[in-house]
Amino acid sequence: MRGVETVLFLVVVATVVATFAKRLSVPAPSLLVVAGVLVGLLPGVPTIEVTPEIISLVVLPPLLFAAGEELPMRDLRAAWKPVAGLSLGLVLVSAAAVGGVALALTSMPVGMAFVLGAILASTDPVAVTALARRLPLPARVQTVVQAESLFNDATSLLLFRVALSLVVAAGSASWGSTVGEFVVLAGGGVLVGLATALGAYFIRRRTEDPMLETVISLVTPYAGYVLAEAIHASGVTAVVVASVGLGAQAGKLSTSRIRLQVGAVYRTVVFLLESVVFGLIGLELPGLVRRLSGELGWPLQALALGATLIVVRLLWVFPLSAALHRGEGDERPSWRLPVVVSWAGARGVVPLAAALSLPLTVADGSALPARDLVLLLTTAVIVLTLVVQGFTLGPLVTWSGIAVHPDEIREEKSSARGELAKAALARLEHIAETESAPLFLIEQLRSSWQARLDRFVASTGDDPDGMADSVSYRRLRRDLLAVESAELARLFARGAITDSVRRQIQRELDLETTGLGDD
Repeated sequence: MRGVETVLFLVVVATVVATFAKRLSVPAPSLLVVAGVLVGLLPGVPTIEVTPEIISLVVLPPLLFAAGEELPMRDLRAAWKPVAGLSLGLVLVSAAAVGGVALALTSMPVGMAFVLGAILASTDPVAVTALARRLPLPARVQTVVQAESLFNDATSLLLFRVALSLVVAAGSASWGSTVGEFVVLAGGGVLVGLATALGAYFIRRRTEDPMLETVISLVTPYAGYVLAEAIHASGVTAVVVASVGLGAQAGKLSTSRIRLQVGAVYRTVVFLLESVVFGLIGLELPGLVRRLSGELGWPLQALALGATLIVVRLLWVFPLSAALHRGEGDERPSWRLPVVVSWAGARGVVPLAAALSLPLTVADGSALPARDLVLLLTTAVIVLTLVVQGFTLGPLVTWSGIAVHPDEIREEKSSARGELAKAALARLEHIAETESAPLFLIEQLRSSWQARLDRFVASTGDDPDGMADSVSYRRLRRDLLAVESAELARLFARGAITDSVRRQIQRELDLETTGLGDD
């Protein structure tokens, strides 16, 4: 099966899987991995070998960028303490634990055991975001698990590079070189990410062509990633920083029509790339198993490594949650949030990219020991976490009682729309007092927005008297929608609504603004 045929096949399979996943209320990434494994086991299916360039350069940047844009800066500032504890401490402990278990259960050398530990130490932003996006998680929990997965890569990447240098070059790592490498990786990634965000912001603020805006949005994550890797910094960190920074300024970057178009294109790109990458993970596993047919104990080893990651995460998250609650004056922290955060630790694309980047040889030209075994166990643990945690995270959220009920979202949304309507009516009153628009237009719009306030729902497309053909009417209506957008931003900034509700309402306002056409 050639490369293009494989991609097209995975897209077709993903479309079918996504349809059934929605009907069955199960996460599509987990179902895609299962489908990939099943297809890979069929007789006659050729072995799939994924190159590191496909994952790290083609697939990873836009998926990371999309995940970072979904992370609101306001929520990130509020959750920085648990995110820091998980992104730094938990990664170090997980790497040591996985390395120790791998050393005890496998035949790989000490160095490669801890290379495997560094690869599997961090949760994956693509997998975690893909799973969390489909679950009714509270805003704080979603922020913690997504931010952790986005910001723990610098730590795990540093551990990976240090451990790999010990194996490949048989060198020794000093505290000075380790700290220096971390500064270059993390600090360089942050600087490149900020520069990328500023450059993209400067260009997009001066672009009004929807096609150009879409192209710039698609190119931005690749530019940040390539620039960071060129100076040996963390491309992952650069993309994450750029996406979070640009996401915080999304409302100022473009018009309603451009936001709708860019959003539609990006959702399509994310769906296609997620379909390909999760399907490839599943397809690759049977080939790796056939290549290492002599390693009969790998299933138990993979189970042990996966169980180690889960146990270590549980033992870290619960004490961290208790300590943070004591610091806030809460003497009896709930178990509900920590148990969900503990279980939301899926591995995915980033660990796979790290494993695929392992060199074939060491400094003296001999083969890198246990490379295929590391790749097999990494892929097996990824599949294990995506299937086990992916399929059970939703029921766990429901059982724990923290799931956000649809009625709560509807109530929050209706309340927010009511506040927006009040702001628009106040603007109308100001226009009426200054007599800057015809009175009959003001009365038409006042009636429409009063109906919004009475019903607490959006009223798009209502134009009973045919006034939408009036240029003045459209300008006034567009002005009121702009006021509602500004009020929506204020509600979000002061914490009155969640990011999910803000995005839903903003899309409705964008659709209504676009429907008014151009003057």
